[in-house]
Amino acid sequence: MGESAWILFCNNSNCSNETGKTCSSGFAAILNPYSCLNHAFIISVDMLLLLVALVIIFCKLSSKKITTNPQSQSISSLPVFSAIYNGILSVAYLALGIWTIFQKLDMDHTVLPMDGWLVLLFQGLSWLGLAISVSMKELNLPCTIAVKSCSTFAFLHAVFLCISSLLEAIADNTVSIKIILDVSSFPGSILFLSCAFRVYGSKDTDPNGDFDACYAPLQGEEHDSTDETSFNYNITPFANAGVLSKMSFWWLNPLLHKGKEKILENDDIPTLQPACRAKACYLKYIDQLSEQKRRKSSGSTSMLSIIVYSHWKAMLTSGFFALIKVLTLSTGPLFLRAFIAVVQGKEAFKYEAYLLTLGLLIAKCLESFSERQWFFMTRMVGLQLRSMLSAAIYQKQLQLSNAAKMNHSPGEIVSYVTVDAYRIGEFPYYFHQIWATSLQFCLALFIVYSSVELATFAALAAIILIVVASYPLTKSQLKYYKKIMLAQDKRLKAIAEALTNMKVLKLHAWETHFKNVVESLRKDEFKWISGILSQKGYQLVLFWSSPVIVPAVTFWTCYLLGVQLNASNVFTFLASLRIVQEPIRLIPDIVQAFIGAKVSLDRIVEFLEAPELGSRKSEQKCHDKNFDHSILIKCNEISWDINPSSKPAMRNIDLVVKPGEKISICGEVGSGKSTLLAAALGEVPKCNGTVHVHGKMAYVSQTAWIQTGSIQENILFGSVMDPVWYQQVVETCCLVKDLEMLPFGDLTEIGERGVNLSGGQKQRIQLARALYQNADIYFLDDPFSAVDAQTATSLFNEYVMRALSDKTVLLVTHQVDFLPAFDSVLLMSAGEIVNAGTYDQLLASSKKFQDLVKAHNNTVESEMDISSSSNGRAMTSKDVIENVHVKEEPIMANAEQLIKQEERETGDTGFKPYLQYLRHHKGFLYFTLAILFHVVFIIGQVIQSYWLAYEIQGNSQVSKRELLTVFTVIGCSLAIFLLLRSFYVVLLGCGASESIFSKLLKSLFRAPMSFYDSTPVGRILSRVSSDLSTIDLEMAFKLSFTVGTTMNTYFIFFVLAVLAWPVAFVIIPMIYLTILLQRHYYASAKELMRINGTRKSSVASHLAESIAGAMTIRAFGGEDRFFLKNMNLIDANASPDFYNFSANEWLIQRLEILCAIVLSSSALSMTLIPLGSSASGLIGMALSYGLSLNAFLVISVKYQCFLSNDVVSVERLEQYMHIPSEAPEVIEANRPPHDWPCVGKVNIRNLKIRYRPNAPLVLHGISCIFEGGSKIGIVGRTGSGKTTFISALFRLVEPVDGEIIIDNLNICEIGLHDLRSHLGIIPQDPTLFGGSVRYNIDPLEQHTDSEIWEVLEKCQLREAVQAKEGGLNSIVVQDGSNWSTGQRQLFCLGRALLKRSRILVLDEATASIDNATDSIIQKTIRTEFDDCTVITVAHRIPTVMDCNMVLGISDGKLVEFDEPMKLMSKEGSLFGQLIQEYWSRSS
Repeated sequence: MGESAWILFCNNSNCSNETGKTCSSGFAAILNPYSCLNHAFIISVDMLLLLVALVIIFCKLSSKKITTNPQSQSISSLPVFSAIYNGILSVAYLALGIWTIFQKLDMDHTVLPMDGWLVLLFQGLSWLGLAISVSMKELNLPCTIAVKSCSTFAFLHAVFLCISSLLEAIADNTVSIKIILDVSSFPGSILFLSCAFRVYGSKDTDPNGDFDACYAPLQGEEHDSTDETSFNYNITPFANAGVLSKMSFWWLNPLLHKGKEKILENDDIPTLQPACRAKACYLKYIDQLSEQKRRKSSGSTSMLSIIVYSHWKAMLTSGFFALIKVLTLSTGPLFLRAFIAVVQGKEAFKYEAYLLTLGLLIAKCLESFSERQWFFMTRMVGLQLRSMLSAAIYQKQLQLSNAAKMNHSPGEIVSYVTVDAYRIGEFPYYFHQIWATSLQFCLALFIVYSSVELATFAALAAIILIVVASYPLTKSQLKYYKKIMLAQDKRLKAIAEALTNMKVLKLHAWETHFKNVVESLRKDEFKWISGILSQKGYQLVLFWSSPVIVPAVTFWTCYLLGVQLNASNVFTFLASLRIVQEPIRLIPDIVQAFIGAKVSLDRIVEFLEAPELGSRKSEQKCHDKNFDHSILIKCNEISWDINPSSKPAMRNIDLVVKPGEKISICGEVGSGKSTLLAAALGEVPKCNGTVHVHGKMAYVSQTAWIQTGSIQENILFGSVMDPVWYQQVVETCCLVKDLEMLPFGDLTEIGERGVNLSGGQKQRIQLARALYQNADIYFLDDPFSAVDAQTATSLFNEYVMRALSDKTVLLVTHQVDFLPAFDSVLLMSAGEIVNAGTYDQLLASSKKFQDLVKAHNNTVESEMDISSSSNGRAMTSKDVIENVHVKEEPIMANAEQLIKQEERETGDTGFKPYLQYLRHHKGFLYFTLAILFHVVFIIGQVIQSYWLAYEIQGNSQVSKRELLTVFTVIGCSLAIFLLLRSFYVVLLGCGASESIFSKLLKSLFRAPMSFYDSTPVGRILSRVSSDLSTIDLEMAFKLSFTVGTTMNTYFIFFVLAVLAWPVAFVIIPMIYLTILLQRHYYASAKELMRINGTRKSSVASHLAESIAGAMTIRAFGGEDRFFLKNMNLIDANASPDFYNFSANEWLIQRLEILCAIVLSSSALSMTLIPLGSSASGLIGMALSYGLSLNAFLVISVKYQCFLSNDVVSVERLEQYMHIPSEAPEVIEANRPPHDWPCVGKVNIRNLKIRYRPNAPLVLHGISCIFEGGSKIGIVGRTGSGKTTFISALFRLVEPVDGEIIIDNLNICEIGLHDLRSHLGIIPQDPTLFGGSVRYNIDPLEQHTDSEIWEVLEKCQLREAVQAKEGGLNSIVVQDGSNWSTGQRQLFCLGRALLKRSRILVLDEATASIDNATDSIIQKTIRTEFDDCTVITVAHRIPTVMDCNMVLGISDGKLVEFDEPMKLMSKEGSLFGQLIQEYWSRSS
């Protein structure tokens, strides 16, 4: 009975050959897709799958209908796509089965044997049942488990079908419809698996969560929508796109159409979907970090595992698409072999050519769709990874400890975001290339083995040898990358420091020295740049030579082994090799991406693991009024350094401050006043004891920190606008007059670090910011030193005593006049509170305090005899903004903000940026030679292939040895041309890199101060970091590679058109369509990349600004708000990047479809044209070229896209390479004598100054004469023009009219370096540079150690420096933040003493110094500069009392110039009024 059934099923129990069945047995029979055992096995599995599917469907239909929330009824795209795909597949199986039955009835008049059509019907039914069951929603738990198990089983079944069918196709050199269907079942099973585990493995939650709520406009910033787009509207169409739309990138069409019609602006770009935004990415990072810490209670966490766990699903899905791409690509040589067989008259059936053409078209389209999704999804992962790391770095810098800041400078932290995070974000794109290339290679070897048999091992050996030869290059590249990162950090640190302090460099004429320092650092960096480029060049030669070397080795092996070479196996081999040659050529890029990502990840991990401030503000949020103290500090030691052996900054601190108490802190410079405030704020990492602060805090720093933005934003600082309270705050801080005189009132944009404000105005905005918060405790660090006496008195009375009457206040001050008003005074010395009590108590009991008061009284005594005719009533402040001073008129329509929107190129710039790049350092010559050698290489390849195709045919008169000898000689010659091409590309890259940096640096250092006043440093830093890095390492190779691959693509078109002329009718319109598509793409892509560049600068600027103001941000508890703003900026930067790479895929996909049509047309036309079997070699050549058309076109367009993105860096750098420069540094024809100025006489005639063309005058025709050796005091209220007057003297701003003559020499007729190097200055803002004490005193290294020690003694710094371990080599961190502000001013004094100029300018030089030290300093200046002309700008009137002459300036006009005693006795004198105000305050 069993045997009869088997005969019905299989016709013959002995598996007769007559039936066409193969008589293999055992495992081989099961693998054979035509054997009865195989069919029986498949039908059994199908029946099992069908049974389970029917049970699931029955259970679902019989269960009660469950009502769900309509919101959760959204249809997921994956199940829909799975149902459609597998439904079509099942119908195809069923149709083929039915067609097989009809064919058997027609030919054999019987349906026996049944195995052939039963296997098709059961396969179709089981696949249909699975498609229905998997697409069902809301199954109960047993059904869900059944679906998952069934899908897993179906996947294994499909793998079996796919492998057995492919093996048979390769063995028989034929492709049947059943084999195509079996192979197609594999992706179908993957879809089943994805649906089962994705749909039923996820919770029914709203995927969008509460993200939109997190991106609401910030409080107090609703009006600012330029940088932060509303995230609730205009979300990307991708978020709601269907499967077909996503697969074809149809959702992108609206934006590309808009880009074609108009130039895209910021507002045109939709925002990212919630899951891709920085907040979602950062939360995922935090979750994974917490999970890791929970799992590993001890030991460090792994950033790599966090990244893997966060993105494994997306990488797995993209890996699936990569697998489909590899499999479909590998069918190409099989199609080629089949087409050659058809041409040779060996077709299996009549219309095989048409079926093969259709199959080839489908395979190429499927390859395109899968590769595009692969690249798109990995780009998405890279974008999310970059956003996650950028957010994590920003959050970390808000918590960074002081010790960590010494190891990670602001410039380095910015580079972590602008360079390293971007480099890591690029890596997912290359990740799948590693295994995909290997798999592609293995499949190609399998096909190659079927063509050239044992010679395959020779090919494999040659490829392995090439890869092994590249290992030393890879190893050295890793070393070079590490070195270049360190060198880049050093250079960026030096550039950031120079740019931030450019005003100081110009005043001291140090630009050349600092420029030389940067250039020397660049020289070290350039060593590694040229090394990396050279290694890259060698690797390119190695891998581009592989398609030339490997065939030669393989064919010679065939010759020696006696393997028959014919058109079929030779061109199948070459086609297989051509398929893997592009991935192999990409190995250097993959290696570079891997190395770069590893080095960058190590750097970021090191930063993220740096020490933090630790737990802070745990007590500060408590607003319980029952506490009997606001501040409690009981510490034995307080230190900035956590090292136990380090010397503490403060000792034995015991401080209790009650609510509402006013405490004043005074003491000499460096006594620890600011450190005490920092300890209370939780900023000092090491406090051995207790620090408790109860209540909301506000902080005003000694050095003003102002945000880029409007004055209103700076005052509100994230709080909600209360117009009444806001107006009161503005009035209390004496800002009413200032705001009235501004072109946009309180909406006037302030430059970076408040560059367009005077020192006093910056401090008053800081005070307003603190007051508006309405805090409980106020920490004020010497805020009145930068304002004049009258303003200081007004601020103290109105602000401290009235507005803060019921608040707790800790005020650091050098103004002894204010001390009697405080509840308690703390006197500090050498890091200890030596005395504490009321003013009267200290005056009676403390000798140190008596000395302090006595020093102050001595300076006041000289004014006690002032005529009482001068009354002491308060005067209205006439402060004006120096840089944007306008008349009190209604706001003009043409008024401009000082800080402009970042400039960018718009529209199609054509070849302009490429030509700009090639103009540098013989670029045109090197590029032309490189392209010339590449053309020779391509032509040589075509000649080599043609020689082989023509002579391989049976009627050839050339022997095999001659054939292979010529083939090999041509190949070796091509390798030489490749080497020459790489040599010139390296020369191009090195030359352009060196030239661009040199010109950029010269342009930046020669730029006038007006450029730095209106340009945030972050904009410049983003150019000298990421943009310059692109030029250094990417631009040259991408340019040559793009041109080379584009030429390769057009040569393939040419070969196809020559060998199959009818296809020219398809190629010509296809090229036209390609050009149209590229134009359509470039219209939007260029603007997207430019917008991306400007938004990237915003991220860098905000980060740099936040690093500078981290202490203020923390004190106000603004970390969350700033972090949220940072994430908004990251998202705003990510949006154009997302659309940019999506547009790349949009373009490539459409071009690939066109290429598939060209290839299919070529194949069909060559088989239909009666060329005869003798032309099989030429057909093999044409198809081997045609099959690589997709790969070449993709690489070509991809690199065109990369290049168009990278060339934006050239545009951005070019913008800053042609900044209008200052006057010449040296005018050789008019150089001053070496001892100029010898007398020091300054003659000013009708001096008029304006900051910008068409702006109002800031100084109005000042004329006066300073005699040589005289002491001149310049007085005036805040913003009256005093600092502008000094700027004119140093030509930081050029006179509009008038002249300044020093010792009979017009300063406008000599070089700037000659002028500034002969004048001395102690500037208003004390600036120190990263390095040693010696370097800060004497940057030019012109003096001996003994001279430096002598100067340090004179400026009261010797003891402080000797107390440090290194002495003169003691470390000074960037910005000098490890020295107090007073000490920094003393350093500046030391520089002036060392320089000994004939003319010395003191620009409010002792504002942050106590009276006692000030007296000593003034005495030192009088002694040391006795015979010099000293020009002093001061708010402290006693500072100018002993001057020979006093110059009074008001509103930019000279109001008086006479001897001090005469001015004091003169009625209505400005100087007299200032004296009276100071005296009345002091008394």
